[in-house]
Amino acid sequence: MKNIKRFRILVMGRANAGKTTILQRVCNSTDKPEIFDGKGNKVYSYKKQKCFQRGHHDIKHELVFKSNPGFVFHDSCGFEAGSTEQFDQMRSFVVDRAATEKVNDRVHAIWFCIPMTDYHRTVTAAEKKFFNECDTGHVPVMVLLTKVDALYLTAVRELLDQGLTIVEAKERAPEKQGKLLEKWLAHVKDELDKCKYPPKGYVTLQKMHEEKAECTVLMETTANVMNEEGLQMILISTQQASILLCIQYAVRK
Repeated sequence: MKNIKRFRILVMGRANAGKTTILQRVCNSTDKPEIFDGKGNKVYSYKKQKCFQRGHHDIKHELVFKSNPGFVFHDSCGFEAGSTEQFDQMRSFVVDRAATEKVNDRVHAIWFCIPMTDYHRTVTAAEKKFFNECDTGHVPVMVLLTKVDALYLTAVRELLDQGLTIVEAKERAPEKQGKLLEKWLAHVKDELDKCKYPPKGYVTLQKMHEEKAECTVLMETTANVMNEEGLQMILISTQQASILLCIQYAVRK
């Protein structure tokens, strides 16, 4: 483990799932990541960066934030549109990077993002295809329910439909939002836990658009599903979300 210099994460999910924003919060940055090819050469093309934001790019590209170069991210998009070729490319990358003898090229964790803006279609054929057909080996997959804030407006609308005034609806919306989140999280778990290769854990994320958004639970949950103590320590020492986490894991060790 001492030869591993950076913690590498593959981020997956639909376009507009809030992936870039999550990575910015994790790395305590408001900047876009620098993009490197698989050989460490910087990708300077602005067109490439725009393509990344739209979710179309090379999965082998490394996304690195200056604020925390200890993390290396890869982003996989597109296969949700039904492209067999893109799905096969993603699976090939996962299999290769999970077993490569080059320790600094290995993927250590996978974050699969499902946005709550699409709560009515949280688990589609794309999610089922991945969790039924993609064996990630020892690399744990976490499901991240993103953009949970979107459920607030849904809660307000449902309360208004029940006959409440707008003032009453806004007062009761946070509680209603929590119940809606519980409902859809249970639905996602029920669907994905039946798959051949189910996720190792689930995290709900909200207010990620705020610069001071909390990422401690994401870091702690990811660390807890790691199957090697050495990787846990690398992740915890790399993350900047919580000093308390560093202390807790140091004490455990």
